[in-house]
Amino acid sequence: MTKDIATEEDQSGAAERRARGEFVRGLSGFRHAIGDGDFPPEPGRYHLFVAMNCPWCHRAILARNVLGLQQGITMDVAFPNRTDEDDPEGPNLWQFAPDKIATLTGNTLPECTYETGTGKGLRLAKQIYLAEGSDEQSLPILFDKVSGRIVSNESAEIIRMLDTHAEALGSTIPTANRVRLCPENPTQWQEIHALNERIYTTINNGAYKAGFSSDQAVYAAAFDAYFYTLAALDALLSDGRPFLTGAAFTEADLRLFPTLYRHDPVYYVRMKLNGARILDYPHLWRWLCRVHALPGIATAGSLIHCRQGYFGRSWNRVVPKGPLKPMEYPEAYNHPELALRG
Repeated sequence: MTKDIATEEDQSGAAERRARGEFVRGLSGFRHAIGDGDFPPEPGRYHLFVAMNCPWCHRAILARNVLGLQQGITMDVAFPNRTDEDDPEGPNLWQFAPDKIATLTGNTLPECTYETGTGKGLRLAKQIYLAEGSDEQSLPILFDKVSGRIVSNESAEIIRMLDTHAEALGSTIPTANRVRLCPENPTQWQEIHALNERIYTTINNGAYKAGFSSDQAVYAAAFDAYFYTLAALDALLSDGRPFLTGAAFTEADLRLFPTLYRHDPVYYVRMKLNGARILDYPHLWRWLCRVHALPGIATAGSLIHCRQGYFGRSWNRVVPKGPLKPMEYPEAYNHPELALRG
């Protein structure tokens, strides 16, 4: 599979940049593809390991849902908070722990599961990697249940392979009715690719640059780029097009959605992106509501998991109750009319 330059961050001088306080995202180490000789496209063969608070996992769940692959690809969901300092395996590890209590709700989270993909009942995502001699720890993971191997842990490439092989992987949606995330039209693909690159750099990864870098100048640059791109996307949608490239929902829309879904209720505070709400961008807000209403989209995410995962890992682990105005989220996403007229 051809690697997309919009899937990963430039690693030049990464150690020095981190030492200066910049957040630099590492590279995914498993880059095989369904359709390679070792990984034929077959229904029921592949499994996703995800965390619903993670926006990169959210991409993969969205693709699984909109392509009708809920039956063809099985899935396990990690608890949104990672392990604590007192865990015998160490802190900050993704864990499959459906018995854990979320401080936000005072209850377990019904979406969370035990690990079922490997057949070994593993507790930690780290253990899936260790079986292949890797020290990686990230989610999502696309796993081959037949060979017992990791196919990929790069979300952008997972989306592509699910789209390419949706029918062979067991999609329940007829081809004529199924979205095509990566259309073959060269002109449209160039537009999607350009959007992907900008959205990844300034929005998807830009949110983390703002929220997790400890250098004021790095934060300020990320903040400015993030809101500059939001304004540009709002202007793009101002011509009345329903989706970013026109009439059809594509990969560009799917890749933008997880960040904007999190912005008002989470990133505005947690990532210090308090320049504006998505609600303040009328065309983007209506786009967000339009995408949220598509089949399979709403069930692919959980703001309870997001709020628990992001704020539950903050210094005091207290999760904010809001926002409550103009109404609670995600209910607000059912109301495109809440946007200021523009």
